[in-house]
Amino acid sequence: MSWGDRLRKELVNVALGKTPADLVIKGGQLANVDTGEFLDNIDVAIKGKRIALVGDARHCVAEGTKVIEAKGKLLVPGLLDAHVHIESSMLTPTQFARAVLPHGTTGVFIDPHEVANVLGMRGIKLMLDESEALPFKVFVTVPSCVPSAPGLETAGAELGPNDIAKALKWVHVVGLAEVMNFPGVLAGDKKLHGEIEAALRRRAVVEGHAPGLRGKRLAAYIAAGVRSDHESSTREEAVEKLRLGMKLELREGSTAKNLATLIKPILELKLDTRHCLLATDDRHPRDLLEEGHMDHLVRRAIEEGVDPIRAIQMATMNTAEHFRVDGDLGSISPGKFADVLIVGGLKRFDVEKVVADGELVAANGKLLIGFPKPSYPNFAKATMKLKPVRPQDFEVKAPVRSGTVKVRAIRLIEGQPITEQKIVSLRVKGGLVQPDPTKDITRVAVIERHHRTGNLSRGFVQGFGMREGAIASSVGHDAHNLIVMGLDVRDMAAAANAVARAGGGQVVAKRGKILAKLELPIAGLMSDKPAEIVSAKLKKLERAARSLGISLESPFMVLSFLPLAVMPKLRITDKGLVDVEKFEFVELFVS
Repeated sequence: MSWGDRLRKELVNVALGKTPADLVIKGGQLANVDTGEFLDNIDVAIKGKRIALVGDARHCVAEGTKVIEAKGKLLVPGLLDAHVHIESSMLTPTQFARAVLPHGTTGVFIDPHEVANVLGMRGIKLMLDESEALPFKVFVTVPSCVPSAPGLETAGAELGPNDIAKALKWVHVVGLAEVMNFPGVLAGDKKLHGEIEAALRRRAVVEGHAPGLRGKRLAAYIAAGVRSDHESSTREEAVEKLRLGMKLELREGSTAKNLATLIKPILELKLDTRHCLLATDDRHPRDLLEEGHMDHLVRRAIEEGVDPIRAIQMATMNTAEHFRVDGDLGSISPGKFADVLIVGGLKRFDVEKVVADGELVAANGKLLIGFPKPSYPNFAKATMKLKPVRPQDFEVKAPVRSGTVKVRAIRLIEGQPITEQKIVSLRVKGGLVQPDPTKDITRVAVIERHHRTGNLSRGFVQGFGMREGAIASSVGHDAHNLIVMGLDVRDMAAAANAVARAGGGQVVAKRGKILAKLELPIAGLMSDKPAEIVSAKLKKLERAARSLGISLESPFMVLSFLPLAVMPKLRITDKGLVDVEKFEFVELFVS
């Protein structure tokens, strides 16, 4: 008899009262996401890691049974994040789990394309292997676009259809991650279609990334096999994607907050929300600690007028069904994993206790269990491969000795990850183009850090409010080259070199001094320190950034998206300025 057979027989015996339960949660109000209703005075009997019975469990209690009283409390399935990049929290899987479990998140569907762009297949395996030891369910969608913009950037690795097919056989791999290169899909790119076909052959889910895609182009993208999208930012996109059968992942992250905009037309038109999922995409460690994780998204959905049971479905059953793991997760049902939240009430959705895999793991926002301390191989820590830079490396030579020139500048759009192109006139002094803080025009540069190619591109950005100094980061989506922004080229060099010496991280420099630093030694993306320590260092970084005049709420997260050459409209990579809508390089200077 297999272990699975024995386990199922134990669950049967507990449900029948022949064997006592290990744990019984008594008398709660069940959020039944299967039927969309709340049921009073419900018990949940648990054996090992799974649920044996939901209903009246008095016959399941014996001398050794632990009992948690839940009278007057809500019983909610463990919350699931439909799309998240753990690396974007700058935490390892272990530290991420420590931060979010007390908030009721018991499972995540991750796209590890950040670490894959640095370390390739070894990076994906690194995340999976570390997650195996956690009381926290991590499912992986295999990165589809490594690099995300072939030919337009230099990444640390490249994954092809054979790699995808291999990874799809790994345990806890459930799909192909966001297919960002939608122009390639529409153009019939052989590599992309090969990856999609490899996923479909395994009956794996194909995740999408289609900002602004509408009409026949959207239909073609869906017809290629893509089944979801988290990049909608307008009501029209949201409605059209739902009507065409896509799963709409309503994103509420630290930078992109689209939930309010997207949910309004869905409620106004009385559309079915069963194809709506909640996702964070990127979540700042400070926000995890201060606002929460998926509990915050459920609260936000309810605040925006979503019926509470529908909001809970969007963070549980809907997600589990989409990724085809609803036989194990997504509802409080017999046979499923015993991931159960005890919540104080719907309005505040305050998670008081968290049961994961049948064990009480957190109460009142505090962990009750210890976590293993992972070790990291040298290949994951030695990723800053570049020569020291000099101040003159950041100078932009003009086609004239003096006067003014017109340049393409990247203009930020507040609250959105997309950018605009803006033509601005800048002064030339001694043959060098000067930034202009009066117009909020700052220098920006991207330095290749994976293969020592020596690539260094230069440009200008508007919207940070910087008046002096420089900031630098080894987090630069998606290739994660070193990105530097500043007014003074000496400060830019100081900041960039400090990041390289730290093995990766984020730095603020002013007048030749390093004001603040966060070390990210794992792939130049993650810290193995707890969220509290990372958040404290980030606060120092942001205070230091404000001393430079920067007023953005999360300046380093905004900075990290400037090289993202799959998000409209103008970006900068280590190879130059990219017009994302045309998927081609453009000149800095405009005649």
